[in-house]
Amino acid sequence: MARRNHLNAILAIALALTSYGFLKNAAHRAIASANPNARTEISRLADEMQWKPGMTIADIGAGDGSYSFAAQKIVGASGHVYATEIDSAKLATLREEVAKQKLANVTVVESAADDTKLPTDCCDAIFLRRVYHHITQPEAFDKNLLRSLKSGARLAIIDFAPDNSLPPVEGVPANRGGHGIPKKIMVDELTAAGFRVDKTIDHWSGNDYCVIFSKPDM
Repeated sequence: MARRNHLNAILAIALALTSYGFLKNAAHRAIASANPNARTEISRLADEMQWKPGMTIADIGAGDGSYSFAAQKIVGASGHVYATEIDSAKLATLREEVAKQKLANVTVVESAADDTKLPTDCCDAIFLRRVYHHITQPEAFDKNLLRSLKSGARLAIIDFAPDNSLPPVEGVPANRGGHGIPKKIMVDELTAAGFRVDKTIDHWSGNDYCVIFSKPDM
């Protein structure tokens, strides 16, 4: 009986390890399968924002870098992409991946709650994908978005209306109304910072909308 219990315990451990490996591999496959979606969405965004080889683009809140890496393929070796992040673990992963892929045209930047930390007048285009509703100090951050863009350059915000089925975002203004942000509130904040609305795409992807702004010529 003791031997049988011992064997059962070994089998249970082996099954658990197998299950863990399966789940881990499934997670990696899920991340990998998201990359083609990133390439498709970035290609569409590039068309809407009129990106060209040689441009400098910034991906604010770059996460795992999928969208930054897709963007760098469009701007090419003569262009540049800034991938900004505030999370230390994501920053480390981004830097490792940039080094692994030997991407000389991608720079990882540690941003702040109130500042992009990008050079002034550095970018031809900036985009935030599902990031704006996480910004805790929008007034200061929006002014720094404007500062980071060249005159006449463009900003794209891809986001979604508040979804109360998602956990609340800590530290953001109370007017968000849940996890997400009403399009009007986002537009009002960015126009108050000095941006001009160029184009609104209400049905960007799933429940997302996309608003493209420009920085007036200074």
